[in-house]
Amino acid sequence: MASKPLDTLSRISWMMTSVISLLAVWWIAALLIQSRYLPLPQDVFSILATELANGELLFHVSMTLMRVAASFLVAMVIGSAIGIAMGRQAWADRLFDGWLMFFLNLPALVTIVLCFIWFGLTEVATVFAVAINKIPNVAVTLREGTRALDPAYEQLARAYRFKQWKTLRHVLLPQLAPYFAAAARSGLALVWKIVLVVELLGRSNGVGFQIHLYFQLFDVAAILAYAISFIVVVQLIETFILQPWQQSAVRWRT
Repeated sequence: MASKPLDTLSRISWMMTSVISLLAVWWIAALLIQSRYLPLPQDVFSILATELANGELLFHVSMTLMRVAASFLVAMVIGSAIGIAMGRQAWADRLFDGWLMFFLNLPALVTIVLCFIWFGLTEVATVFAVAINKIPNVAVTLREGTRALDPAYEQLARAYRFKQWKTLRHVLLPQLAPYFAAAARSGLALVWKIVLVVELLGRSNGVGFQIHLYFQLFDVAAILAYAISFIVVVQLIETFILQPWQQSAVRWRT
């Protein structure tokens, strides 16, 4: 039981060491180059503090986080359902495999532009465009996870006459949990990047919109301030929610 806090502390320590070394390299490079296009870290953090104090940063990060959460949830639910169906039913796998390959190779930019044309510059179009880009990845991960299920557990559940819900809850989902966790971790990294592109192209708020605004002004310090702010948010979610979840998901195997 004592190893869990130690593992978390060790992970955080290594993360902080990595961040500090990156900041050191950035600071030295900025001093050597002496260009407004590579500002010093303290200049970026000064803008970040100002934007945080006036409420702009919190508002735009919150809007982006809301879109990320909605798109992520839609992609995970639909992608998981498709992946599990394809993994358990051979006819579904044969029928939808071509669809899966098509959407896996469809550029995100094309999806975003088409959704804005079809549905307008709305939040629904934003969430739909991002989810479409993530659903195939979730489906592939869960399909492979479903194919790897141990049939002995399901046979045992039938022998004990488990009902369908009990079989799902105690037999299927524990085995699929590591695949859900893997899809979630990779999905978060992909979804938030696509959300920024969507905001840049068709929204009037959010981190992506702010980056586009400061790009027009060639304000690199402000661009980095907004980028870093959301990277920090995503990293906190990854470190304190997704990584512990993935570790707990595979603990039953040990």
